[in-house]
Amino acid sequence: MTQASGLLIVKADYRARGLHNISVELRRPSLDQLFVGQVPDAVAKTLPYLFTVCAHAQRAAAHAAVTAALDEEPRLFVSEELWTEVLHENLWRLLLDWPPALGLHADTDAFVAWRNAPQGAEFLAATRKVLHACVRPMAEKCLEMLVDRSTEEVAPDDGALSVQAPVPLAPEAWLAYWQGYSSLMPVMPVPDSIRSAFLARLAETLAAADALANGAPFPVAGAGGAGWGVGQTLTSRGVLTHAIHVVEGRVARYRVQSPTDTYFADASALSSLLGKLQFASADQARRVLNQAILALDPCVPFILECKDA
Repeated sequence: MTQASGLLIVKADYRARGLHNISVELRRPSLDQLFVGQVPDAVAKTLPYLFTVCAHAQRAAAHAAVTAALDEEPRLFVSEELWTEVLHENLWRLLLDWPPALGLHADTDAFVAWRNAPQGAEFLAATRKVLHACVRPMAEKCLEMLVDRSTEEVAPDDGALSVQAPVPLAPEAWLAYWQGYSSLMPVMPVPDSIRSAFLARLAETLAAADALANGAPFPVAGAGGAGWGVGQTLTSRGVLTHAIHVVEGRVARYRVQSPTDTYFADASALSSLLGKLQFASADQARRVLNQAILALDPCVPFILECKDA
């Protein structure tokens, strides 16, 4: 990810052992007008080159939206590419980003070795190896750090151990919103806690590895017709939605709604995760705020400003 892909700025004040005035500012280029006036096929061909993260998922969602709008047969996708993309993003977080956020060392060597493994049987073997030898032990250490037992007065995160079920694809609900029949955009559930978000990511990683090994089709869904189309697929961060309206063979409107767009449209998701937690110091508050951002997993770099007020 680069600065060109966008930037997230999160600000908060530490006061009276709590975090207050949490605010978010998501800066990223809008695609709403980029495709207006173009033929629909140009969308799916161009979109993957505009994203450095989840490019395969972007292509799949775009194709699903376009084919639905044009009343065409859904296109087939190479599921191996999509499952591998999900694994890449999840392993990046589990081995490179979460450990330092919890005071542990990142396992860069393990991630690089997995990413450089050749495709085919060797790649599946490398995936099983990195999960068993690296991800599971690292996850155990991370989970120990996500529950602070050192003091009763501070609880960075004492979330439930249950893992939330994956959000199902629901392009029909989004189509109703896109066509104006519903005034409310379908929502994505916010994790119960930082800990539950970490557990969900771990479970999704193991499930993606199993799906890749078993040749399972990757979930892609579309809904629409008569020029209106919505396509959805999964990413490591949640459901990705593309919506298109075609009039007289040209794109009249287009919309991309990613999990990052949803979770960081305002500060409500972060505030929900942090709740009424109390902290022993500004440093601890900053660390937990950083973990909460990781739990929601923006697909752009972020800057965190936590002031001791």
